[in-house]
Amino acid sequence: MHIPLLHELVIIFGLAIGVLLLFHALRLPAVVGYLATGALCGPYGLGLVADVHGVEVLAEIGVVLLLFTIGMELSIRELVRLGKTVLLVGAAQVVLTIALVAGVCMALGVPFNHSVFFGFLASLSSTAIVLSLQQERAETESPQGRVALAVLIFQDLAIVPLMLAVPLLAGRAEGGVSLTSLGLKTAGMLCVVFFLARWGGPWLFRRVVRTRSRELLTLTALALCFAVGVLTEAVGLSISLGAFLAGLVVSESEYSLSALEDVLPLRNVFASLFFVSVGMLLDVGYLGAHLPSVLAATAALLLLKGLVVALLARLAGYPSRVGALSGLALCQVGEFSFVLAGAGLALGLLEPHQYQFFLAAAVLSMVATPFLINYSAAMVDRLARLPLGWAARLARREEERSDAEEDGPRDHLLIVGFGFGGRALARAARAAGIDYQVVEQNPDTVSAMRAKGEPIRHGDAGSRHVLGHAGAQHARVLAIMTPDPAGVRRIVAAAREVNPTLHILARTRFVSEIEPLAALGADEVVPEEFETSVEIFSRVLARYLVPVERILGMAAEVRAKGYRVLRGDDPMARAEGKIRADLAGVDVCAFTLEPGAPLDGKSPRAAALRKAHGVTLVAVRRDGELHANPDADFVLGPGDVAYVFGERAVLAARRDLFAAPGASPEGGADAGEKNASSPQTP
Repeated sequence: MHIPLLHELVIIFGLAIGVLLLFHALRLPAVVGYLATGALCGPYGLGLVADVHGVEVLAEIGVVLLLFTIGMELSIRELVRLGKTVLLVGAAQVVLTIALVAGVCMALGVPFNHSVFFGFLASLSSTAIVLSLQQERAETESPQGRVALAVLIFQDLAIVPLMLAVPLLAGRAEGGVSLTSLGLKTAGMLCVVFFLARWGGPWLFRRVVRTRSRELLTLTALALCFAVGVLTEAVGLSISLGAFLAGLVVSESEYSLSALEDVLPLRNVFASLFFVSVGMLLDVGYLGAHLPSVLAATAALLLLKGLVVALLARLAGYPSRVGALSGLALCQVGEFSFVLAGAGLALGLLEPHQYQFFLAAAVLSMVATPFLINYSAAMVDRLARLPLGWAARLARREEERSDAEEDGPRDHLLIVGFGFGGRALARAARAAGIDYQVVEQNPDTVSAMRAKGEPIRHGDAGSRHVLGHAGAQHARVLAIMTPDPAGVRRIVAAAREVNPTLHILARTRFVSEIEPLAALGADEVVPEEFETSVEIFSRVLARYLVPVERILGMAAEVRAKGYRVLRGDDPMARAEGKIRADLAGVDVCAFTLEPGAPLDGKSPRAAALRKAHGVTLVAVRRDGELHANPDADFVLGPGDVAYVFGERAVLAARRDLFAAPGASPEGGADAGEKNASSPQTP
């Protein structure tokens, strides 16, 4: 039996394993390894893969699943918050890039329609590469991650009018789709998506989850993803945009994380095929023959697009550092540019040699992207330290924008980042009567929160001047709540310079950041995964009746030792391996007192409950009211639920104290409550 594509998949995955192992040893990004795999096994390399089109079909599924998972990790509410950035930065980026590239091409003697088409090709960025790399670096929630997502969303929307304009540029306007018709179809599609997100999706997922079948949950999520993708394709939009909208629908359900967990492995496999398929497009022979010109064009493209995005993000109110990071992330050519290039080649807007030149430059820009994103923070920081030039002048102007008075707050809490964690901390500080100031980079958040009366200011807290205007030199505590790892390091270093006595508490997602942040001057580093572990082991030990003071002491010791206990490199972990073995046989049980039972109308003292029977009454629930730690003269009555403490074997033997004479302890409609032998919460 012949299975199509099986031979190709075996070759691709086998070659990818070897290439990725080599790249891992050389500390090169995995994305570049996939591109190299495609170049090796593609038609311009060793020619090991014959059915390139079949691989490209599977690769498109990877892009669809990537956009689907991105949507699942967002929400419609967060997307609305991005609306301003999508319209301002995204629209301006596409239009300005097209205009600049067309202007350069026309200056070189290229006809107008061909020049505009080249602008189309350059205006799009790679959604798959940028979002996957930012997810790996946990930067999707950072300011530069939000800017990148907003621009990419608009680019996906712009694909449709760009595709419609290609025949017009080629002088073949017949058969075009009416923009009015397209607008009406798009509005109808958005109404369907809104209905699914508000009512249909949550209703469906509630019923699916009740089946307790993970396979059915995964199947439902994927079916919704592809169904909305088909719907958007039917109205003339891209399938990947439909997958993103489907992800937003799933995100409105409380079960979205469970579905996401099952979809991620599929996404990773198919996304790897996308990068391999892009590598297959590269003609290594053509690249070698035209290497200087291709490198020059690639460098010019990266520089132009990077500057455009950085400038627009700055004009939208983001700090210059965020703009620079966003520009470095979005300066490559996108995967949908290949679709446009194919259409342009068919309509005569590209000559065959121009098509190969574009493919070579586009793939090189994609290869450069992982390096640009991984080292963007270091490059921007080094540029900002230059004593002269536009970067230093721009940074000085940005720092001087703050309108803080010289006589600012003192002994206050300074919060950097006003996401969920920052807002929770601000509420706690307000409730405790602690003065606080907030520094946030998102201009929309600053405007909205300032209108609500929050003491918030806009700026990059990695700048000493911004920290100074926020009163860091007079603050008692600095709490860094931003999710950007590189940004956190910069803020810690700058804050320590501004105020050597400031107590700096930094949040991080990564365990590897604990020691570097401490070396930079952080007094406390809170890794999210370990704090979750501390909370869980505290609750588990409480169920084993370990004394509260002992639990608090262990948690404090774990934090004081920099979480080395949980990392397995501290002797305390071995010393605490066996927890309270002497309490292994004790429990708390609940019994309902029946009329005429031996304890009916008696108090613990009168019944000699502890001395004669070996159990202790710790709480009583009567008429819905809980009486915790009742005294020895508390008289028990019928219907009382008594919570008693003792050894399990003794508790089992004392069930008859609460049962009416002749009643079976296991019988009756309330047997589960009357004779509960498992721990109960009073």
